[in-house]
Amino acid sequence: MSLAAATAFLRDHIAPNAHAIDTSVEAMGVAFIEMRKQGLMALKRPAEYGGPAISEADFRTYQEEVARASGSFAFLQTQHQSAVNMIAKQASEEIKAEYLPQMHGPKTVGIGFSQLRRTGDPICKAVETDGGYILNGEVPWITGLGFFDEYLIGSVLPDGRAVFGFMPFANVEGQTVSEPTRLAAMETCQTVTASLTNYHLHKGTVAFINDKDWMRKNDAFNIVIQGHFAVGCALAGADIVQEVANKKGFDFLHQTATKLYAEIEECRAALVAHQKDFAEDTAPLRLQKRAWAIDLMMRCAHAGVVASSGAANYHTHPAQRVLREAIVFSVSAQTGPIMEATLRRLVR
Repeated sequence: MSLAAATAFLRDHIAPNAHAIDTSVEAMGVAFIEMRKQGLMALKRPAEYGGPAISEADFRTYQEEVARASGSFAFLQTQHQSAVNMIAKQASEEIKAEYLPQMHGPKTVGIGFSQLRRTGDPICKAVETDGGYILNGEVPWITGLGFFDEYLIGSVLPDGRAVFGFMPFANVEGQTVSEPTRLAAMETCQTVTASLTNYHLHKGTVAFINDKDWMRKNDAFNIVIQGHFAVGCALAGADIVQEVANKKGFDFLHQTATKLYAEIEECRAALVAHQKDFAEDTAPLRLQKRAWAIDLMMRCAHAGVVASSGAANYHTHPAQRVLREAIVFSVSAQTGPIMEATLRRLVR
């Protein structure tokens, strides 16, 4: 699957149905099934397990295009794409051989480890026992109920390391999954919480164990990487301004769209320039770039609302949807430093 083919699928099949995907679980399901048929479920899967082993640069462009087409669809599919990438990079050869060949479908896996980002006493704990681990606590954010068969949990061991394993995405002995949470945006992604009481994670379902500093390192890696979703959402907002400009013909609308597209391209280039930069001393600069992407996204989404006038108040209007999607992308994978950098930019 080439980037061009993936982009064509998003523009031809996802973007025209973005409102339905955002408001109907059934429509999201249809889009998700079509994604499987198109071979887009495991873009970073290594060639030896079926590929397509898309390049890092093309994958980031894909992230932009999927967020541009539909924020809800982008948010759902990235859960599985992240699981594929983690398994490919960190799991044992046995787990890779079992999972990766099937992760274009029928095997679907979400993720549930945002709790590792929280400070203080861990809210999801693991204790080693005969044949595996006993898990207790809460998993506050798991997206994909009804779409994914399993999710990859992260649970903290007494020494601070985190054990990752495959959990059934269902109510089973030791695990209670909530009803889908009411959200301001991307509700059709079916996000839930899970409560664990002496759940036995069998050793055969353990994917890998990470050191206690893993989450911090992962967040440092993702500072600019996650910014590409914001770029895609920004493009969606600018697209709305351009569409209104084409319809109404006002010069100031065309000028606004042109300026927004130019800044988006500048911001994208800045993110790309730092994709392979993980040095501690450059973190402040990378945080500035992430904050820029978030700020720009919100301005583009707001511009789409303003350009659309009163029609933007309708729930069915694209500007309404894009503005709500921008809320989610503003706080996705947020850390304290990202929050601080974003707020500093907003009050500069």
